[in-house]
Amino acid sequence: MAAMLNPAEDHGWWRNALIYEVYPRSFSDSDGDGVGDLAGLIERLPYLASLGVDGVWLTPFQPSPQIDQGYDISDYCDVDPLFGSMRVFDELLGAAHRTGIRVLVDLVPNHTSTSHPMFRRAVAAKPGSPDRSVFHFRPGRGTAHERTPNNWLSVFGGPAWSRAPEQDPTDPDWYLHLFSSGQPDWNWEHPAVHDYFDGVLRFWFDRGADGVRIDVAHGLYKQPGLPDSPAVPEVIDGLRSNPLAMDQEPVHDVYRRWRRIAESYQPARLLVGEVNLPAPRAARYTRPDELHQSFAFTFTQLGWDATAWVRTGNELAAARDAYASSTTWALENHDLVRTATRFGTGERGRRRGRAALLALLGLPGAVYVYQGQELGLPEVDVPADRRRDPMWQRAAIGRDGARVPMPWTVASTGTHGFSPPQAAEPWLPVPPGWGRYAVEAQTDAAGSTLELFRTAVRVRRELLSPAGASAGLSARWRLHENGLVECARPDGISVFIAMDDEGARLPPGRALLASDPLDETGTLPPDTAVWWRHETYYR
Repeated sequence: MAAMLNPAEDHGWWRNALIYEVYPRSFSDSDGDGVGDLAGLIERLPYLASLGVDGVWLTPFQPSPQIDQGYDISDYCDVDPLFGSMRVFDELLGAAHRTGIRVLVDLVPNHTSTSHPMFRRAVAAKPGSPDRSVFHFRPGRGTAHERTPNNWLSVFGGPAWSRAPEQDPTDPDWYLHLFSSGQPDWNWEHPAVHDYFDGVLRFWFDRGADGVRIDVAHGLYKQPGLPDSPAVPEVIDGLRSNPLAMDQEPVHDVYRRWRRIAESYQPARLLVGEVNLPAPRAARYTRPDELHQSFAFTFTQLGWDATAWVRTGNELAAARDAYASSTTWALENHDLVRTATRFGTGERGRRRGRAALLALLGLPGAVYVYQGQELGLPEVDVPADRRRDPMWQRAAIGRDGARVPMPWTVASTGTHGFSPPQAAEPWLPVPPGWGRYAVEAQTDAAGSTLELFRTAVRVRRELLSPAGASAGLSARWRLHENGLVECARPDGISVFIAMDDEGARLPPGRALLASDPLDETGTLPPDTAVWWRHETYYR
């Protein structure tokens, strides 16, 4: 059970932290409107404390038209009534801190909402006006400006440009949006944008937030002049395949500025970035004067492939070594297919999902888990007419299957505890049989994924954390015979994962914890992970 925070112990807390991502609209609905809220999260803090998490990352709860489920923010310094109020947020922050849980707020600096007052003023202004210069307005090509200013595509499908709405048809301007048309990109070449976000950071840090998770942290700047892309990017990989729209060098100065702000607080606030780039490029964002952490995105893109796990693990270790930061591991989030489905189907998917979860918790460095991952939730095939993801509407790619409301109770009626009795229908449908994954069903149940998670967190604290930040820098990955993956820590403990159909023989030593029962012959069964203490240390 977590305890009240001690500011004196806050220095570097994030290096080996366990952070739990909460997607508020799908976590717990306190008022029965079918959408989760901050008050529901407050009610569930004892559950989060029982998991032993060090912090929670909240996806956007700020005012928004909800075109992209909150990632289109219209007011960065308030709470959307859908989720509560600023008073409720303050209650959440206080209750979480009393429980020993830190709170990270999602910050979305690459783009905003077409409902943001600054964008509304820009639309109302004339072409070439100062109000338009804080966004990317450009005249269209063609005699009637009927064609987009360049060939960039939106990550959500279709052109990355839309005509300025509510304007005279003779207005030549289009505005840039790398995501939906409801999410115009800020122009970070403009000093006013820097000043604005300095104020946003200070607002949440002054409020007591322990840090921010930065959405599309490798975005912000675009190639000067916004030229055509030599190769039109694929929509599915739009964040990485258009080098003109992402990972521009000036973005690093933004995070140097933010790092100075974060460290002006006592204790210092955490900056963690969503940097969807290859490991060597992503690691540059965690140089000593920039972000504290960036997600190991190449790890989230793994399949059940032993060679890829070892190659990626070593790439990440080398990249982190270069900048003396700890690796930030994750396998699931609100944008990804659940591992119990991504790695297989049926029983095989369940075993692989458990093995991956145990392996994740045994790796040196910080770990980010997504709500329901501790329950082994599979991906849900949401009916097409109930999907809410704008990517589905524009590109037939859907993320709703990982966002279905959390199951809390076994009861087959209603929403399995997500909402109170007689509540409105949940914003995404709860599938039949969802209760078998519920917290109630798995609590104190021998062999359940939830109890495996709780045990792993306890053992992680007792045996693995003392290796400290240095373990994240010097761990080595190996591929043994029969698809046996090993991540060897410098403290004589290894994480082994059996990834082929035969299983694999383990070296002399003893098991600390396994995702499923081990073979009595000393063979690690297929689709199983184990934390293993060697009889003798080796490098």
